[in-house]
Amino acid sequence: MSRPTDPNPAQVMRGAVIRRGEDPYEAARLDAVWNERKPARFPDVIVIAEDEQDVASAVRLARAEGLRVSVRSGGHSWVGNGVRDGGLLIDLSHLREITVDPAARTAAVQPSAKGPAIQRALAPHGLFFPTGHAPTVGIGGFILGGGYGWNSRHLGPACLSIRAIDVVLADGTLVHATDETHPDLLWAARGSGPGFFGIVTRFHLDVHERPTSIVRTVHSYPLELRDEVLAWTYDILETLPTNVEFSAKVGFTPGLGTRTVSMTATAFCTHEHGPEALAPLEAAPFRDKALRAVVGQETSIEELYDIADRLNPEGLRWAVDGVWAEGPAEEILTAAAPVLDTIPGGAGFVLWMLWGHYPPRPDACWSAQAKAYLSPNAGWSDPAEDLPHENWVHGSLAAVQHLSKGLQFSDNNVADRFDLGLSAEHARRLEKIRRVHDPDGLFRTYMTPAESTTAYATALRSHVS
Repeated sequence: MSRPTDPNPAQVMRGAVIRRGEDPYEAARLDAVWNERKPARFPDVIVIAEDEQDVASAVRLARAEGLRVSVRSGGHSWVGNGVRDGGLLIDLSHLREITVDPAARTAAVQPSAKGPAIQRALAPHGLFFPTGHAPTVGIGGFILGGGYGWNSRHLGPACLSIRAIDVVLADGTLVHATDETHPDLLWAARGSGPGFFGIVTRFHLDVHERPTSIVRTVHSYPLELRDEVLAWTYDILETLPTNVEFSAKVGFTPGLGTRTVSMTATAFCTHEHGPEALAPLEAAPFRDKALRAVVGQETSIEELYDIADRLNPEGLRWAVDGVWAEGPAEEILTAAAPVLDTIPGGAGFVLWMLWGHYPPRPDACWSAQAKAYLSPNAGWSDPAEDLPHENWVHGSLAAVQHLSKGLQFSDNNVADRFDLGLSAEHARRLEKIRRVHDPDGLFRTYMTPAESTTAYATALRSHVS
């Protein structure tokens, strides 16, 4: 455990300390959010940390000045969770180190490292990790929120591969936390998302054997087959090996010039389950109606990242939400009709992700999941269109609320929804642990309805009117 005692934390930092009103402030504030829809929130101070000691010093600076702390890792929070009004924002975007121990099958990764860089570091050693689907996602927020990444149906949420963390606590100390030394910290780090009460400067991860190959099948069908295709994918999930990642998308399909329902199955092949795991898709009862089909095409993690990047391209204003749901497929789809029937034009679509159930663990806070994840995505350019897109993404899910098993922190819309990303039992335990480790509430936790992006869009519309 370290406890530096510098009397003036700002003077010993290597990184920039930027106060509101200074010339670099606005660029630093805007750069902290990947989304082009930047929240109208203004921290008092932004610290761009260069190393772990900068993070500890920034926490002590916040304490000295009576400021609450928020954190930005990769900046990919759809709602800009790290950028809050007042307080001190600690920007971790320069903390990107990755080291691999192939003999131990572990990796040490700093919070702003992104999926493609992690995969490149692991590949020469025949190793793999369930990194986030978008190439622009930093691992920090992704893994703290659970982390449904590539091949997570088989490998589990990424948070379950955390073996230790280096974390700065609310008193400014930097500790190396393991299940043996700090079990409550590790429990909370595995899935509490924006509610975590510390700043992880390095994740020590168990990594996994690399797939022998990656093979992908995609079928695109006419939109009128939407409910039939979605119900069929839901019903056959259990017949597919867990190394098959399975989803569908309802929306515009490039190359076909129209909206379709497209189902995608990606096999992360092992010696036990190879490309033949995708064969059941060719027996779909509507198979002869496909507008286009790519069958059993070998691909790579780099190509998968390129596909995901084109799904949610940078440079647009994005709103994303989601709900875990289960029950008879027909019941879910009937409830979801207001979501599926009103997809806006442009880059709007709905993802239907079939995860099933990965076994929970007593050493992990992660606790919200269900068989299917229904996720509306809207992308647009004109700020005047913020409110209708926000209302579709967040508001339309009210129709499915009675079937909800919670939300994913990766979509991070707790301010616009009354769902939780944790079970009620785990949410209560988390707050008890928070009171021990952060009794003064130094670290910001989940966003409130007053901070929601829909509230800001409503205020903007009123101001314009």
